Amino acid sequence: MNRPVIPDHIQALKPYVAGRSIEEIRETLGLERIIKLASNENPLGASPKAVEAVRAAASSVNVYPRAGLRLREKLAQRLDVTPANVAVASGSEGVMLHAMRGYLQPGDEVVTAEGTFIGFYVIAHAMKLDLKTVPLSNYTYDLEAILAAVTDRTRLIYLANPNNPTGTAYTSDEWDAFLKKLPENILVICDEAYFEYASDWKAYPNSLDWRHDQVLTLRTFSKAYGLAGARIGYGLAHDEIIGTILKVKLPFEPTALAEAAGLGALNDKDFLERTLETNRYGMRRLTQMLDRHGVQYPRSVANFLLIPRETPEHAQAMSDKLLEAGIIARPMVPFRLPHCVRVTIGSDSEMDILLDSMPAALSV
Repeated sequence: MNRPVIPDHIQALKPYVAGRSIEEIRETLGLERIIKLASNENPLGASPKAVEAVRAAASSVNVYPRAGLRLREKLAQRLDVTPANVAVASGSEGVMLHAMRGYLQPGDEVVTAEGTFIGFYVIAHAMKLDLKTVPLSNYTYDLEAILAAVTDRTRLIYLANPNNPTGTAYTSDEWDAFLKKLPENILVICDEAYFEYASDWKAYPNSLDWRHDQVLTLRTFSKAYGLAGARIGYGLAHDEIIGTILKVKLPFEPTALAEAAGLGALNDKDFLERTLETNRYGMRRLTQMLDRHGVQYPRSVANFLLIPRETPEHAQAMSDKLLEAGIIARPMVPFRLPHCVRVTIGSDSEMDILLDSMPAALSV
């Protein structure tokens, strides 16, 4: 029987595999107590004001949404830009996808790091782009090496700051030097999905402070605001970049409920502060325990910690040992760091369980 032909570059793709769920592990291992520290989700749940906003909006789901106009206006007011500088979509990677569709064609060259957000790799391969990757330096983006990799064919550079999955970030001085050497015809996507967590670090560069015309800044409600399931993110850029994104995005994206969740979350300062304090405390406890055991790790300014092991086999053994204790962590094979395990910072009680179990997992 004849079937539609799948292009070779799509046939070669492997679909994104999310971290294992609590239900899956409970069914497989028969464990009662399971905590998930694999997907960088907010351990406090969702912003209560966001949940209430979704409930209030639910009765109007028969009406088409207005493509996030109210949220764009609210974000513009909050960030001292205009609505023409803001795009909203299904997660920050939705904005990234639309930008890449608007600016790139098959065969165009794009540059990023080896060991960064795999969503970018997937989009690049799906669009049949020429993906060039540069090694991380001490688990951090090497901006000088990124610039050195640029050629006359380079159309886009992707940077994640802080980087997922390493949690590291480059500094304001490094960012400033990068921008001064950046060719004017290259679009830069600066993914700041973990911005709220990193803003405590004095050396962290808020890319909006530079107001650079060729930079698209991505942010999300999935992490610090606890709205991963709502799929709502936004991009900030020069109005020409945003206008291009609006041309190619889905006409009614985001959904009315997702927009309501985002609007509610922006009004919940107390929840955000509790989230950040929980993360500070949990990160401090985890790193102190690792220090006592002599474990080397890259400093994280996000809501997770990357733990390198001697070999990929050691990393898998550590992950398996944690799983035996009912703790779901994330082996980093899909992120091209097979010798590492990523652990999300959990609630105080979840961190109690992790810290009790970690010494045994480190010994395997």
